Amino acid sequence: MYSLRVEAGFSAAHFLADYNGKCENLHGHNYIVRLWVKGREIDRNGMLIDFSLLKKILKEVISRLDHKNLNDIDVFDNNPSAERIAAHIYGEVSAKLPPGITPEAVDVFENTDSMARYSPD
Repeated sequence: MYSLRVEAGFSAAHFLADYNGKCENLHGHNYIVRLWVKGREIDRNGMLIDFSLLKKILKEVISRLDHKNLNDIDVFDNNPSAERIAAHIYGEVSAKLPPGITPEAVDVFENTDSMARYSPD
């Protein structure tokens, strides 16, 4: 099994509607997203998938979140936690990957020391 990882970032605002603390107020993050993919077969060039294609897919998905209030995006059910953001990105990327390549995990960093990971297992 081969695994690859790419990284991209976006900026967005959010608040946690059902939270009692500072995060219940509107605030923003410069999110970093790490996408991990896996597959069993490499092509004749020795690659699972070209890094530039994988980055393009990730950037396309997160561009729809960039400079938005994430609470306004229905899929987050008014509580866009890092966990929900990671799961959403996982699903969107999964639909865009070529056959034989699947997402392994998505890490979403709100800052350098706080991260959530989504993987199906």
